[in-house]
Formats: sequence, C-alpha cells, structure tokens
Amino acid sequence: MTTTMNKGNNLSQNNSEHVSKLVSEINEWKKKRNAVILAHNYQIPIIQDIADFVGDSLGLSRQAAATPSDVIVFCGVHFMAETAAILCPDKRVLIPDLDAGCSLADSVTLEGLLAWKKEYPNAVVVSYVNTTAAIKAESDYCCTSGNALQVVNSIDPDKEILFLPDQFLGSWVKRMTGRQNLHIWMGECHVHAAVHPRAIDEKMKEHPEAELLIHPECGCLTPYLDRVARQDKGDQLKVASTEGMIVRACQSQAKSFVVATEEGILHRLKKENPDKEFFPIAEMSCQFMKMITLEKLHAALVNDQFHVTVPEDTAAKARLSIERMVAIG
Repeated sequence: MTTTMNKGNNLSQNNSEHVSKLVSEINEWKKKRNAVILAHNYQIPIIQDIADFVGDSLGLSRQAAATPSDVIVFCGVHFMAETAAILCPDKRVLIPDLDAGCSLADSVTLEGLLAWKKEYPNAVVVSYVNTTAAIKAESDYCCTSGNALQVVNSIDPDKEILFLPDQFLGSWVKRMTGRQNLHIWMGECHVHAAVHPRAIDEKMKEHPEAELLIHPECGCLTPYLDRVARQDKGDQLKVASTEGMIVRACQSQAKSFVVATEEGILHRLKKENPDKEFFPIAEMSCQFMKMITLEKLHAALVNDQFHVTVPEDTAAKARLSIERMVAIG
C-alpha cells in the first residue's frame, strides 16, 4: 500500500512539474513572439488560466481587433481564429490545433447559402459568428448569441431576414423580436441541440431555489420558454450568451444556478463567484473545444504553428459583416 501511494504521489508531482514547466515556457515564448493568448469560455481550465483574455466570441473578437500584439494565439475553434485573422490582417493568427472545428459552422455550406439567397433576393443575411469566413463574406451582418437581438432589431422591420445557421438561436430571436419575416436555417450545435426540457426539469427539482441560465443554442429553449411562461416562473429563467451568464451570475442575488451550456464555462463561473454554486444540467462537452491542450498551446508558440489565413478577397467581403457585429454591441 505504501509503495502504491508513493508511486501515485510521484506521478502527481511529475505531472505538476511538467505543467509548471510548460506554463513557464509558454509565458517566455509569449514575450518572445509579442503574442497575446485568447481563450473561449469553453476551453479547459488550465488554458483559461494562462490566457490573457477569456470570453465569448464577441468579446474575443473585440480583444483581437484592439490588441497591439504581433501574434494572436486563439484557443478556441477554427472559425474564431478566422474571425481574428479577418479583423487583424496585419497580425499573425495561430490556432494550436487545426482540427478544432465546429459542428454548427459545418451545418451550412456556401452553396446552400447562395441558393437560399436566390430564393429571397432582397433579404438581409444575418449569420451567426459560428460560421466560416466564406459564409461571413456572403452575409450582411454577423451576430453572436450576446447581440443577436440587437442586430436583428437594427434592421428595417420591413426587410426579410435570412438567419443562419442555428435554428434554436434563430427561433428564440424570432420569438423575442416578433419578426415574422425572419427565415431560419435548420442548423444546430451537436452539444446544445441534445438538451431536453426533461433534463432541466429534473435538475430544477433538485435545486428549486436556483436560477436557470440557458444558452439560446439549446434545443430545449422554445418548449421550455413556453413551459416557464405557463408556470409563471419567468424571473427564474435567464437566456444568455456565455458572457451574459458570467455577468448574470456575478450580479444576481441568487446563491445557486443551474447551467445549460458547454461545461467549460463552469470553471470561470466558479472562479469569479467562489461563494456560489453551479450545477450543470448534464455532461455537455464540445470535443472540438477540448482539442486545445497546454502541450499544443506550447507547440504553437515554440514552432509558430498553425497559421490561420483568409484569402484577401474573402476577408474583405467578410470584414464588413464582422465589423457591424462588433460595433452594434
């Protein structure tokens, strides 16, 4: 027994030393490269802790646009690095793993969007930021879950809108704005789409005093909103982007929260609110977000890999829609 315990302690110590060495070298290489590390709220805890900025897509886009650094290392998924490259053509944008994609971004193709635009030639195209640069280039506006309502409300109410690719975010926006001339692409995020109202009901029964934070990409959102309205419990439910969840948790008087989004956000929620409790409704983990590891971040800085670029003609067209998103709020 003693031998086993000592072996375990040695392994733990070795791992701790390995992590400390990587962190130290990452910080050294960050200075050498004049780099900034941006991390999404869904990243693993150690990546969030070492990052210079942690946030949602909108916040990170703003940080990318404003940074004086020469290199941006984007710890997120590919479309996020592309967005940074579009906003910062004079910066070198790296992503630690080129395979860190997005099921939601993959749910709409350029050919599909071009055909949809032909059906509605006078419509305004609003694309969620979770899309490729090619899709953004064919869009009039980009939006995030944090400013989708503001973006749609800024458009002439008589104009038809093509909203893509997330059907659940689109349905929520249509419901909240009352825009009957908003057409929705039937795409989804594989993590959020799987959320069922029953899972929320069960978790809320376990924590009846908790406030409920739901991301608008969740597949359960529309039926659950109807259910909450019938039960007159609207004050208990907050629909929010990941950054909106952080703000709400910090400002709310509630001491416990049921959280319906990717589990990576729990680290920051707990870190910024150590006196409060957070309960995930289920295991919700994005395999793509979790591809970014400390070792890969280290390799990105040491080896100057992997460089994310966007063809200038595509970037020029996409830049306007992204800049509109950043400007609206």
